[in-house]
Amino acid sequence: MTGSDFRALGEGIYASPQIDLADVAAAKALGIALIINNRPEGESPDQIAGPDIAAAAHAAGIDYVAIPVTHAGFSEPQVQAMATALEGATGPVLAYCRSGTRSTLLWALARAAQGDSPDDLAMAAGRAGYDLGPIRSLLDMLAARSA
Repeated sequence: MTGSDFRALGEGIYASPQIDLADVAAAKALGIALIINNRPEGESPDQIAGPDIAAAAHAAGIDYVAIPVTHAGFSEPQVQAMATALEGATGPVLAYCRSGTRSTLLWALARAAQGDSPDDLAMAAGRAGYDLGPIRSLLDMLAARSA
């Protein structure tokens, strides 16, 4: 992928399809403080390797964390890791995967677990072009559990 496709999910949080090294510079220009890689290594032969993105991020003064999510779904440790990463970020966050969908879904799960409204999360994701429908019942459960 060339050309940044950072989609705002909310204040200081963006999701994106697979980024490349030039996108790290674009992220820096946007003030991104943390890049979260939600793509497992080796998912596609054409993806930029996580360690390469991590090295470019660190060289640009951007924090980097990998929380890989496969198509098998989401786990409680992944949701907690995402929540921890979001809470610990010192500025805006960019999360990416192949299309941005898994990053958006994991963001929404982490925010619901922290008590955010599933309706608000669904509207934010929808504005960015993502659908939370497949995880709506899980969002509702996590939000109810945090209440």
